[in-house]
Amino acid sequence: MGIIIWLVVGGICGWLASMIMRTDGQQGILLNIVVGIIGSVIASFIFGAGINQAITIQTFLYSLIGAVILLAIVNLVRRGSVR
Repeated sequence: MGIIIWLVVGGICGWLASMIMRTDGQQGILLNIVVGIIGSVIASFIFGAGINQAITIQTFLYSLIGAVILLAIVNLVRRGSVR
């Protein structure tokens, strides 16, 4: 059950991050899930929030911030500027 919750929350975080960074048209649902999960890993390194913690508003926001950071880094590498 936990993996399903990770996929759903990862998809939501990735989708919201792609909407914030205006890359939504380039990504599909699978890439949104990957961005959300990798974003939560980035957030756990930055904020010290454990990935295995229960999903709360705080961990959701941390994961969203991590996903936005990931998309900013990808945009910087691809285009040479953060959009």
